Parts: sequence; structure tokens; C-alpha cells
Amino acid sequence: MRSDAAIRASWRQWAGLAVLALPAMLVMIDMSVLHLALPRLSADLDPSASQLLWITDIYGFLIAGALIPMGALGDRVGRRRVLLIGAATFGAASVLAAYAPTAETLIVARALLGLAGAALGPSTLSLIGVMFHDPRQRTTAITVWMASFMAGGAVGPLVGGVMLEYFWWGSVFLAAVPVMVLLVALGPILLPEYRDPQPARLDLPSAAMSLMAALAVVYGIKEMAKDGFAWVPAAAIVLGLAVGVLFVRRQRRLTQPLLDLSLFSNRSFTVSLSTLTITVIFMLGTQFLMAQYMQMVLGLSPLTAGLWGLPLVIAGTIAIFVASAAAGRIRRAYVFGAGLVIAAAGFAVLTQADASAGLPVVVTGSVLLFAGLMPVSGLGIDMIVGAAPPRQAGSAAAVGETTQELGGALGIALLGSLVNAVYHSRMRTVVPDHLPAAADTLPAAVAAAQLLPERLGDELVTHARNAFADGLQLSAAIAVPVLLGLACLAVFLLRHVGHANPPADEYQPLETSSPQAPPAR
Repeated sequence: MRSDAAIRASWRQWAGLAVLALPAMLVMIDMSVLHLALPRLSADLDPSASQLLWITDIYGFLIAGALIPMGALGDRVGRRRVLLIGAATFGAASVLAAYAPTAETLIVARALLGLAGAALGPSTLSLIGVMFHDPRQRTTAITVWMASFMAGGAVGPLVGGVMLEYFWWGSVFLAAVPVMVLLVALGPILLPEYRDPQPARLDLPSAAMSLMAALAVVYGIKEMAKDGFAWVPAAAIVLGLAVGVLFVRRQRRLTQPLLDLSLFSNRSFTVSLSTLTITVIFMLGTQFLMAQYMQMVLGLSPLTAGLWGLPLVIAGTIAIFVASAAAGRIRRAYVFGAGLVIAAAGFAVLTQADASAGLPVVVTGSVLLFAGLMPVSGLGIDMIVGAAPPRQAGSAAAVGETTQELGGALGIALLGSLVNAVYHSRMRTVVPDHLPAAADTLPAAVAAAQLLPERLGDELVTHARNAFADGLQLSAAIAVPVLLGLACLAVFLLRHVGHANPPADEYQPLETSSPQAPPAR
């Protein structure tokens, strides 16, 4: 058993954490900057409707689908090796995307970015477990990683807006290049290598099934979130679930599976994963609705709406560090419960966000929401990684990140569908017969209002904004009892989990100076 001093991280590990935090931020930035560049990109490359869809979605699809295979690959061949290959690929694909001469080239570049992003995520997170053996320090390190991850989603639109203000559309991709160069240069110096001491051959059929299941489900959910129910995306979801069932059955038969299902027998792992899923559903689903509310109901510009989104991330980032410190002194179950109760209070405030409430109600409710849910997400990821044996940390990290991807897609689909249903039910009685599309979405109602006399157009837009706000209020009202119930359940199920995970004496990082060196304690 090592002494506390022996397992505490040195300056080298903290410097390595700084190197790992940057790619986590950039993966999220790349998810959001493209949407700002679409108008100029479309004018330059003239993509078809189908090509534009693939340009937009293939990055997220491949990240979601490839996370588990990439996590398992890192466990087998070396997490630092997979990280550095992913970083080099991400940088090269970013240059290709920035200077893409055709829509087809940009689709290929975005696909490579998605695969590289899937390699970066589990590798960064699982390496943190190798670098930080002290449980409290590991919690702090994962908190920094999670804060960087969430900050990327917030600063992405701002970075993209500034780049597009002064440069061409492809410039939004080039911000990743110097960071990836830095990671490739410093990674071999600051980051340890780790792989399973007895690695198994990567099961390619399992990897293909994992990829197919995640891709089909995420595709179906996102398509129905955008266009409502349709048979093709519904069939994709059914196919994905069926392949997922076959994947699980295969893992149970294999002696060395791609994903060890015994992880799910660990209560901390399973409860944290379930809580994380529900948390991400409400957090990202509400963030999606808030962006629409600020722009379409309150009439803010995209840049102004993005700036008003910063207080949410700042509050969440402060809260995640406070919760990390608290988790070192009290049981994590109580930290989970407190965060979920604070988030429920935020949703209670959002039930008052009508069309005339303005920014104070929306920002206050959203600040409380993020201050409650971001700590739950950060500690949930920490518990997921900490509950897994070191040799499976890459797979566990991949499961946690895949859950976030699926939870985000589900949140947008479920909460978006609920708001659309309320909107449609409120609008179908007031929409003119010759403008039925106005009952479908708020942007359609705003467009239809331009075809009516000024007074009638203003009335239609007012009705539409009120209908959208009613849907937002209902989604917030549903979230309150769900989160309060989840808080009680998490406290009950995790009450025996201490304030810190036990020291990770099993970790056996490979010596960075020599790839042939044996694992050393």
C-alpha cells in the first residue's frame, strides 16, 4: 500500500491536465461553430440539401458511434497512443475542412473530425485516472476536465462569431490546429502511457455493432427532433435498439468482451450513469429551448443570446468546483441530492417564463439550473471512471461520454417534441386557414405574419410566442417533480458511497521514457 504522499500528483500531472483539458474544450467547440458558418459555407460550396445535412450531422454521429470502440482500443493499445493519433488526425482534418474546395471534401473532413474526436474523449478522461491516484485530486482533475468540456459549448458560438467577423468560413476550424500541435508535442513528455497489461484482440464485430447501434439511434432521435415522427427515423431507432440487444448478448458470450457488462453490477457506476443520463437530458434539452426562446420569443440576436448564455456556464463552473470540494468532506449522495434540488428550483423559476417575462426570469432560472446540474454531471463522470478497474477505465469513460451524447439527443428530441406539441395545440385554433404552416413552428408563424396585414400579423406572432412560452413552462413544470424524485433516489441508493473513492493502487502506468518498460507500481 502506497502512502498518501506517494500517490499525490506532482506539478507534472497538473501540467498534463492542462494539456488534456484543451482538446476536451475544442471537441465541444467544433460541435457548435459550424452552425454559424453555414450561410457563408452554403454560398461558397453550394451543397445540396442532403450534403448540407451530412456536413452538419456526421461529426456528432461518428463521435457518438465511435466512443466505445475507441475507448476499448485505448485500453488495449495504449491510451496516450490513441490520444496522440487522434490529436494529429483532428489537426489534419481541421486543415482539410478549413480549405475544403467541395461539399464532398468537407463531409469527409467532418467525418475524420468525428472519428478523431471520439479518440480524444475517452483517452483524455481515462488518462486522468492514471495520472491522479489520490481520490480527491482525481475528483478535482475530472472537475477541471468537465468544466472545460462544458465551456467549449458556451464559447463555441462566440469564437465562431469573432472568426467569421474577420475571416472566411473555413477559419472556424483552424482554431483547433495550434492546440493539437501543442498536444502532440507535449503529450509524450507530460502524459503517461497506460494499457491493459494483458490486452485482448479488439473484437471487430462488436466494434461494428456498437458503432451501428449508436449511429442508428442518434440519427433517428435527431431526425424526429427536427421533423417530427416519420417512419425512416423510427425504423432507424428500432434497428439501433435491435443491434444494441445483439451487442449485449455478444458481450455476455465473449471471454474478453469489448465492453465488460460486469461494470453495470457496480451500484455506484449504474446509479451515476442513470443520473447522468437524466441530468444531460434536462440540461442540454433546456439549453436548446433557451436559445430558441431568447431569439424567437424575446427577439435577441444570436450573438446577444450567446452572451447571455455565459452566466449559465460561469455559474455552473463555479458550482462544479464548489461541489468537488464538498465531495471531499461529505458523502457524494448528499452533493448529488443538493444539486438536483437546486436544479429543480431553477425549473420552478422557468415555469414563470412567459412571452413577456423578459430576461430576468430566464437567466435566473437557467443559472440555478446549471449550478445544480453541472456538479451532478461532473461528479457522475468521476464516479463512473472511479468505479471501473483501471484496465477498463477507457471503456468506462467511453460509456459515460456516449451516455452524454445520447442524453443530449434525447433531451432535444423529448423536450423539443413536448414544446412543439403544446405549440401546435395552441396555434391550430388561431392560424388562418390559408397559412396552416404557421401552426407547426414559431419561425413559420413569423414568416407567415409577413403575408398578413400589420395588425393581424402582430397578433399571430404574439399568439405564437405565447404558445412557445407555454410549451417551455410545461416542460419546466414536468422537470421539477422528476428531479426532486431523482434527488431522493440518488441519496438513498448512493448513501453508502463515501466522500471519496478508495485509492487506486491498481493503476500501473507504463514508463514514458521507454515503451518497452514493464508496468511499475
